[in-house]
Amino acid sequence: MTKDIIHERIEARRTELVALTRSIWENPELGLEETESAELLADRLAADGFSVERGVGGMETAFVASYGEGDPTIGILGEYDALPGLSQTVSTTREPVEEGGPGHGCGHNLFGVGSLGAAIAVKDAIEADELDGTIRYYGCPAEETLVGKVYMARAGVFDDLDAALTWHPSHVSAPWKGRSLAMNSIEYQFDGQSAHAADSPESGRSSLDAIELMNMGAEFMREHVSDAARIHYTITDGGGAPNVVPAEASVWYFVRAPSRKEVERITAWLDDVAEGATLMTQTSFERRFLTGCYDYMASDTLSDVLLANMRELGSIDYSDADREFAAGLKQTLSDETVESRLSDLPEGRREAAAGRALYSEPMESFDEGTVMSGSTDVADVSWITPVAQFWGASWPVGTPSHSWQAVAANGDFGAKSAIYAAKVLGGTAYDLFDDPSLLEAAAAELEERRPHQYVSPLPESAEPPTDVDVN
Repeated sequence: MTKDIIHERIEARRTELVALTRSIWENPELGLEETESAELLADRLAADGFSVERGVGGMETAFVASYGEGDPTIGILGEYDALPGLSQTVSTTREPVEEGGPGHGCGHNLFGVGSLGAAIAVKDAIEADELDGTIRYYGCPAEETLVGKVYMARAGVFDDLDAALTWHPSHVSAPWKGRSLAMNSIEYQFDGQSAHAADSPESGRSSLDAIELMNMGAEFMREHVSDAARIHYTITDGGGAPNVVPAEASVWYFVRAPSRKEVERITAWLDDVAEGATLMTQTSFERRFLTGCYDYMASDTLSDVLLANMRELGSIDYSDADREFAAGLKQTLSDETVESRLSDLPEGRREAAAGRALYSEPMESFDEGTVMSGSTDVADVSWITPVAQFWGASWPVGTPSHSWQAVAANGDFGAKSAIYAAKVLGGTAYDLFDDPSLLEAAAAELEERRPHQYVSPLPESAEPPTDVDVN
């Protein structure tokens, strides 16, 4: 058997896989509400002989599908949640399918299906006695809220993996080697005493005052945290009528930093600020920990295998019609947006991509040694087992994620990137099954880089939040 058979098996399923991407795109579901999307993928894997465990990590839309037995055990991660307010038709003008409705602005309709195609192709190889071991597909909900994999990790579903592979739609194709920011997501709920704000304000104790004082304290903290740290907040409940002292109010905070240790230090300080605000206002507060994640650590060993497979496949097979539609979408982006998106690329690649509507040639990692300003729950998996992931060119050059232009692309030509991703992931998994020394090197690399074993950032009492829309 050669790796080409993996690619051939995926190609034979192209029509079915493209249809799956469209089905999920046409029915966008928010995090922890992806009932139909999760069922569609889980049922497809079950029909192909996978044993499927549903509802893992306390989440109805999380599942693990396994095939095979014994070592090695390779996991492939899939996602399928959408974003609020990004409903969009396949069009070069802003035209929602449903005003204010959700849409797949991050390409998770492609993501979950591409990973599924890879897992099934590897399963076929195991079933035919061409490979030995276990392949797993992880149905990971609520990535946009940084919930799914964190709660799955706490449940231990990744603990026996020898490696995990994944990908993500983007505007270029390259392995992702950069670090990400660790993060905590916490809601602070303050309680005071209501009163008539004009007739008897002395009888009231304002929870909104407490929040405003807490936010002011957070502003003064900024000078004393690292430049890479981030503190964001929004008042989610500030009271009702102006003439009623608000007895209840809440504020939602994100704390991000390059390491869990720094996130935890800043969070502890923020808790002190909240306590101080209650002392100043004679109120009280409760702290609701929504989620938290680690910083991502890419496996160089596995990332290099991914890149070799990307180069072996070459560019994604976009047609002239695809490029024409992509060019129309690109024209709706500002020059500043495109330039900003291209600024991270090496100069030669930047110049080559700038004049193109689609740039799908695989390139070397352009983010190695950097720390991205966002967070990902793939990071938690990367602290448990070696992980590699790559960006796949699914959108016009310069397109930002979480944009209506990305939604339009994900419902059209972006489906071809899912087929490409399936071949890259399937081919990489084949290499890992075929050459155990790669897994040994990746395990040694993780052991050397990881300062301590993974400990879940979630308090024991934390439950998957079903009322949070976006990260």
